Amino acid sequence: MGSMENRVAVITGAGRGIGREHALLFAKEGASVVVNDLGGSNDGSGTDAGPAQQVVDEIIAAGGKAVANTDNIATWSGAKGLVDQAISEFGGLDVVVNNAGILRDAFIAGMDESQWDSVIAVHLKGHFSVLHHAAAYWKDQVKAGKEVKAAVVNTASASGTFMPNAGQANYGAAKAGIAALTEVAALELERYGVRVNAIAPVARTRLTLATPGMSAMFLEEVPEGEFDAFSPANIAPVVVYLASEDCPLTGKVLAVQGGAVSLLQGWTTKDVVETDGPWLLDKLPAQLDHWATTE
Repeated sequence: MGSMENRVAVITGAGRGIGREHALLFAKEGASVVVNDLGGSNDGSGTDAGPAQQVVDEIIAAGGKAVANTDNIATWSGAKGLVDQAISEFGGLDVVVNNAGILRDAFIAGMDESQWDSVIAVHLKGHFSVLHHAAAYWKDQVKAGKEVKAAVVNTASASGTFMPNAGQANYGAAKAGIAALTEVAALELERYGVRVNAIAPVARTRLTLATPGMSAMFLEEVPEGEFDAFSPANIAPVVVYLASEDCPLTGKVLAVQGGAVSLLQGWTTKDVVETDGPWLLDKLPAQLDHWATTE
């Protein structure tokens, strides 16, 4: 038996890249999978039912269980439809993997409102919307006297945590928000038997290949037979483990790349300046300016 036997998982953005690898491994490990993907382009425009259905067909051909879903998780109703489909098709919901994302990179001075709103909607609102409807279901299950052993795995990013990237104010802000959302959700949902973690993956995908200054790294040829550190397949085992019933972790953000998994730590106090009375404007330069050269 696999580690996901008898568990039902919804995976957003699962038609390509990292999400596809998640779906394939979850199914291989025995999960019934709802493969969600709107099928749009990198910037979120357009729709195509093909990618989600192709992954479903691949899972079924291998003897697994899966259904396709093309709801737009950036909308409240789309996220609810996804959760409802898992429950109606497979009788419940045990795992949510929030992975869907888009890019609309621009420097702040040139970024327009739609570029900001669309990225925040897909990443941050999309994560919250699916999480909300899943959490409401799990809360109702507990109130009905049923035991819940559920897991959520969100997708943050290096861009929003430890490696800010110029030109990605929208994406970085959304991903930083997802890391914070993960920590809050872990605190709130523990009472319902739900663990919540996040990953910050680094892998070769449509989005990373389109990220300024990063594509060259991902395009380096890997000699046949050698370990491909940027393969999206490297990410899925960590996510499957985080979603397994035996995993004790919650409220964690893990950077995952190649053969390395790093536990990330959020904002911490590095230095403190104190005063015995009120702050005086003419004293602040002497008190604070030394931080300008602090690494």
